Amino acid sequence: MDKKELIDKISDEIISKLKKTSSSDNLSFKSDLGNKNIQGSSVGCNIQINTPADLAPYIDHTLLKPDATEAQVKKLCEEAVQYGFCTVCVNSSWVSYCAKKLRGSGVKVCAVVGFPLGATDSRTKAYETRNAIENGAGEIDTVINVGALRNGDLKTVEADLRAVFTACRKTTITKAIIETCLLSDEEKVIASQLVKKVGFDFVKTSTGFSTAGATAHDVALIRRTVGPKMGIKAAGGIRTYEDALLMIHSGATRLGCSASVKIVSV
Repeated sequence: MDKKELIDKISDEIISKLKKTSSSDNLSFKSDLGNKNIQGSSVGCNIQINTPADLAPYIDHTLLKPDATEAQVKKLCEEAVQYGFCTVCVNSSWVSYCAKKLRGSGVKVCAVVGFPLGATDSRTKAYETRNAIENGAGEIDTVINVGALRNGDLKTVEADLRAVFTACRKTTITKAIIETCLLSDEEKVIASQLVKKVGFDFVKTSTGFSTAGATAHDVALIRRTVGPKMGIKAAGGIRTYEDALLMIHSGATRLGCSASVKIVSV
């Protein structure tokens, strides 16, 4: 049995188990991306990568370091415009600044919420979400309540996700970070199904601030879980063109990278 067959077998068994034991939670359903302008939202779109530059529209150019300076954030925005990256992904305090720098460029601002631990109160996450959107964020990456998930408290996880989702506008692209490196395969499947159930546009693998980042195994498992129409963002540890291609081939439709320029300039 090869790796793909093993992943398929594991995810099928877990999903089957969930359907039998958690039918009241209604974890399986069809995703509807509506009229949102989501680049790389579906494996069905047949992403064609012929050159490194072809990756640019699928990259969130990322700077989330707590000591990021204005000069570094300014450079981030300039690079995003120059290379045609999908968004700049920044902490909430930089959203307004980036929105002004990027106005009219076609590059959106992605704000992280509850970052990087996901352990803040749901009301705080909702406020942070509304504030980021008011300041110009077009995309929101929120961290799930990982502790509640590991404790089996799915109602709390879902309520936390829903608080952020409800705070978003209809046009806001929503991503939920499940922090795969802290979860078992079964927990990854459960988390992905909850994210899909609430209505998020993407499952995101990692914050990049924990013990490990995205892996091909996890991306493939999430893809098998959520189906072909939902977005998957791989983030954390994607430093080369080869890394990026591996994630795309495994099922990712968006990449979170700080080494974006290096990746597309090979």
